[in-house]
Amino acid sequence: MSTDLEVELRRLEKAGSTGVLRASDGEFHLAEGAIVSAECRWTTGLDRLVVEAGVATEEDWRRAGAGDPTPVLGRPRLETLALLSVFDAAYFLLATAERSEFHPAPAHWLAPVCHVPPQALMRECARRGDPRSGPWPAGLVDRAAVVPVRRVRRRRVVLTGGQTEVLAIADGHRTIASIARSLGRTAYGVLEAVRELTAAELIEHPVVLPEPLVTETPTLPVAALTMTPAPLPAPPALPVTALPRRVAQPVEPLAPYDRLEPVDAEVLVRLKAALEELQW
Repeated sequence: MSTDLEVELRRLEKAGSTGVLRASDGEFHLAEGAIVSAECRWTTGLDRLVVEAGVATEEDWRRAGAGDPTPVLGRPRLETLALLSVFDAAYFLLATAERSEFHPAPAHWLAPVCHVPPQALMRECARRGDPRSGPWPAGLVDRAAVVPVRRVRRRRVVLTGGQTEVLAIADGHRTIASIARSLGRTAYGVLEAVRELTAAELIEHPVVLPEPLVTETPTLPVAALTMTPAPLPAPPALPVTALPRRVAQPVEPLAPYDRLEPVDAEVLVRLKAALEELQW
């Protein structure tokens, strides 16, 4: 975990601070030292979780963010989803955050329903295990695609509902973060499902393509590239051969009209009959 971020959260709790603690990949919203909301670019936002669960509509959520949260705050299960969202974002932020900066600000509108002390947050993140362990560390949730295996070696596999959802949507291109957003699930829940499916040999181990190395190509000054082109050699002379002269061939004159053989009348009759048959 990010020790610096953990120390800063505890310091803000002792000071009873209210505002926003911005980290490298997200932010924490605090009210009197307690964490009331957390966001991370890798995790599914609370707005998506709420809409997918049927707790509120997109219009209700927009109105709450615009300053009218009263209808949403009274909805059942909102507190549960808000806590899941805080724990989900904190798990990844504490694992990857390198720097943080606090800005005083008014309390977030979720403060009446969500209060998480930093100590409880650290305890929950520790219960979820080391985010860097296993074949799918937390840093790969948006860097490696989830690829199903081509051939299942086991004859019988028992899957949970969550594992079935993840395996059905995995197409070899989506990452864990994109699958979580599409399903309206927490990124940690999808990460655990992918880890279990990988252990069951239903998902390939992650492969992260290395970034291409950028090498500088030495360039020469313009003056050094100025060159005088060498004259091209003249093409070799080809021998000229005279073409043979065409000689007109004698043509026999056509026979006069009166010397032509007479046309067979029977042939004309049959030709006429054939034409009439075609016209019919």
